[in-house]
Amino acid sequence: MEKIIIAGFGGQGVLSLGQLIAYAAMYEGKEVTWLPSYGPEMRGGTANCSVVVDDKPVASPVIAVPDCLIAMNKPSLHKFENNVRPGGTVIVNSSLIEDKVARSDVNVRYIDANAIAHSVGNDKAASIVILGAYIKASGLFPEAVMLATIEKVFAAKPKFIPSNKDAFLAGFSA
Repeated sequence: MEKIIIAGFGGQGVLSLGQLIAYAAMYEGKEVTWLPSYGPEMRGGTANCSVVVDDKPVASPVIAVPDCLIAMNKPSLHKFENNVRPGGTVIVNSSLIEDKVARSDVNVRYIDANAIAHSVGNDKAASIVILGAYIKASGLFPEAVMLATIEKVFAAKPKFIPSNKDAFLAGFSA
């Protein structure tokens, strides 16, 4: 079982990032829940989602102690960092968060997601960069599964597929 909390501001792709993981789980025949939570402001307000992936049916989408926290902004890091299980992973968007994770009992990855997204020519793909870093760190799915998921999810807008794949691969390599 993998329990993930993804958090940031509305408009950062937080909910979409969770959906991509959930879709990949479904395509792989896993059991999955995706639970969004966002303020009334939407873009610019707080947003987070919980994703649980398992081989067995998931009893609850609510996560008290995540295996992984993906923090896209500073308030999200401070809100959820202490909930991550010891030995878990915290992935930090270091483009927007200069603070360091205070805990020494978790694995931390600092990803300059906005700069990496810019370097591949897709400024809006910081969340896809983070997805690549998460998949590499967690090993939840093979790289090919996520690339195929990106193709399926963006099938209605095929012009976005190459740049999102590039962003994913750049994050996977970061």
